[in-house]
Amino acid sequence: MSAELLRAMRAGRPLSGVDVVDAHAHLGTYSLFFVPDSDAAAMVGVMDRTGVRLTVLSSNRAIQHDAPAGNDETLRAIDRFPDRLAGYGVVNPWQHPERELERIAEDQRFLGFKVHPDLHEYPLTGDLYEPLWERAAAERIPVLTHTWHGSRFDDPAMVGEVLARHPGIPFLLGHSGVSPAGMAASIKVAQRHPTAYLEICGSGMTGSLLRWLVDRVGADRVLFGSDFPFIDQRCSLGRVVGAGFDSGSAAAILGGNARLLFGPRSPERFGTVQYAEGIA
Repeated sequence: MSAELLRAMRAGRPLSGVDVVDAHAHLGTYSLFFVPDSDAAAMVGVMDRTGVRLTVLSSNRAIQHDAPAGNDETLRAIDRFPDRLAGYGVVNPWQHPERELERIAEDQRFLGFKVHPDLHEYPLTGDLYEPLWERAAAERIPVLTHTWHGSRFDDPAMVGEVLARHPGIPFLLGHSGVSPAGMAASIKVAQRHPTAYLEICGSGMTGSLLRWLVDRVGADRVLFGSDFPFIDQRCSLGRVVGAGFDSGSAAAILGGNARLLFGPRSPERFGTVQYAEGIA
């Protein structure tokens, strides 16, 4: 299958024969720089070209200046393309976190929570996140967090601190710490905590780094994400397809692991599945 995926990509054909889920994407304009083709219709158009079945996203408005309004924007996009888009609901600890936590948990168009401690300038280990961790642990709701090596807000080691207090949260380390040093720290977290997963988007990611992550934690703990539309989904997908994984590993990274993580919350999108090992 891996060779066929590579042939399809080289020929400019959508990937087929494998379920591809993009576990880290965004939507809409961004205040710090221009992002082309960032509306839902344009993104689904790219997904048609790549063969990505489902993209799980959070709006840029939500991660930047207005989490409630941005979460509404995410839902409007999902309602327009319910078979192609799903959401993370953003919780900003400074903006009505209890109210947003409640509506996100109750609305299964959101497959999980998204936090961005760097943008919100609040540490992952801070007390204001405690209700979110308690809810995510109790209901096994996946959490995607931005991670950045050396950050005082979301260094990968801080995910380990949260998981030590709240074992069982399905935790995706967005960008896997972003740098090789951050990836080394993320690997340690995943090795110590069975419900920690490495999400791989980032402009500095390479096939060699991907293979290193998989060698250290296993293909069942690594998820494809693109940071789309910040980073072109075509480029992000190419890193995985061209990394030289065997068929089983490629299928797990591209969508199988996402199915195990998100499936119990959204059977209509993934079919009936049980939680991944360590989460039940």
